Amino acid sequence: MNLQLGFAQFSQMDAVAAALLVIGWIGIGYLVDKPSINRPSVSNLMAEYRRDWLRNHVTREPRVFDAIFLTNMRHGTTFFASGCMLAIGGVIALVGNVDPLRGVAEDLSLQSAAPAVLEIKLLVLMLLLAKAFFNFVWAHRVFGYASVLMGAIPNRDVSPLAYHRADQSADLNILAARSFNRGLRTIYFALATLMWLLGPLALIAATLATLFIVWRREFASHSRKVLLQKDPDA
Repeated sequence: MNLQLGFAQFSQMDAVAAALLVIGWIGIGYLVDKPSINRPSVSNLMAEYRRDWLRNHVTREPRVFDAIFLTNMRHGTTFFASGCMLAIGGVIALVGNVDPLRGVAEDLSLQSAAPAVLEIKLLVLMLLLAKAFFNFVWAHRVFGYASVLMGAIPNRDVSPLAYHRADQSADLNILAARSFNRGLRTIYFALATLMWLLGPLALIAATLATLFIVWRREFASHSRKVLLQKDPDA
């Protein structure tokens, strides 16, 4: 693949679309992970519930349900990591033979698509999928750390280590969830990158749509309204 030739065939609109994709992906991630105090994201709200969960774990009987919850979370990271690996394999196969994809792209976009350009777009897609894969693998590993600390929480609230261990497990649980959420967001933008095969305008539209979807789910969804409901005894 001649990368220099491929980049030379990109238009200014392609550069604008690619820049919007990268800035949007990084920007929305920063907004979700570090929102304003007055408008927390769903991810930040869930972090506090995770802390409550592990603190209640100290006196809960039986504790098997907490272990089941954490196991389900690890299964979710495994599922998405496996999906990313399969997708990366598919993209690698396409990079080696873009002719079928070139015909489909030209039929849908009604414009010529150079093989080198398509290969570069597929490489961007593969990089995003690889980033998501590493996020899911790290989330799976940290959930494992959290499960070990959960097992180390004393079953007596009078123990001086009980709530300290609970807070440690909660911190790792939150860290793993953050990595998992970053992986999901990266997959969203990887799906948007597929629209680049139809041209830069399609990528711009897909990126803006993805930004709106992520923003709405984190800051304007019904789930967020439920999480913001005050406790009846408050």
